[in-house]
Amino acid sequence: MEFSNNFLIIVLAIVLDAILGDPKWVYSKIPHPVAVIGFQIERLDRFLNQTIYSTSTRKIFGVFSAVIVISSSWLFGWLIDNLCSQVSFGIILQVVTVSIFLAQNSLYRHVASVAKACSVNDIISARSQISHIVGRDPNSLDQKAIGRAAIESLSENFSDGVVAPIFWYAVGGLPALIAYKALNTSDSMIGYLNEKYAHFGWCSARLDDLANFIPARLSALIISVAAFLIPSANGSNAFKTAIRDAKKHRSKNAGWPEAAMAGALDIKIAGPRHYSGGLVNDAWMGAGTSNVEASHIHRALRIFCVSCVLNVFWLILLDSINF
Repeated sequence: MEFSNNFLIIVLAIVLDAILGDPKWVYSKIPHPVAVIGFQIERLDRFLNQTIYSTSTRKIFGVFSAVIVISSSWLFGWLIDNLCSQVSFGIILQVVTVSIFLAQNSLYRHVASVAKACSVNDIISARSQISHIVGRDPNSLDQKAIGRAAIESLSENFSDGVVAPIFWYAVGGLPALIAYKALNTSDSMIGYLNEKYAHFGWCSARLDDLANFIPARLSALIISVAAFLIPSANGSNAFKTAIRDAKKHRSKNAGWPEAAMAGALDIKIAGPRHYSGGLVNDAWMGAGTSNVEASHIHRALRIFCVSCVLNVFWLILLDSINF
């Protein structure tokens, strides 16, 4: 499929996801494709990542699992892509399929629910809502830390859940998009440095780093440009902070959109955080206040919305050079 057709499909998918998101009435009856991918990963983890195996064997099994998950997802995407080319409603099917793998709507709603709870100082509700989007211990978070966590999640998932899927669809159509989502899901489930996953999840984590290298940096640029367009944000500081502080993050990629958002809002995020495994002493990103309030989350959501719209413009650039 030519990129001009892909461009139209992506734009329509962005609009469809923004309007509908993941309808509960649909996924109460059938599993979401990402949930199916997650089930596959969980089964492989259960059977192949056992302590009876040596660390080297678990690493080999981890590579095998990554290959299985990615290749099966690529094949599924290829089958859907071929089906689309053979039916009269192929473009509609493509649009719906792409929108399923975008996270604009769901991400906005989750973070907005945190902002709403923080706005009325409902710490119990805020902790409950933040637990849906971050892995850290919610009971260890005060309201300021909840605000920082919400903005970090919004920024990182803008890259992983919006920019990267669009990027990989533009590069390789449905097979590349669904393969990327499978890889990213695998990384989120097993790509940890703890004792259980340091070896089994090694391959998924490294491949995810590679797959998100360009999207993460593109996300930081988009957030910076969006900040230039919003009076309450600081575009130049977003760009400077991303360049200066992204490398402070333990992730090779997540630091880029997070640092850009911190600069745009003139706050600092990351820093020491409590997870189930204990305290993680990460460096701060940004040079502003760490006392993040509900108003900061609302401003971050505005930047996020403008950034989602700006996705269309870098696609226009790719289309103009016949990518």
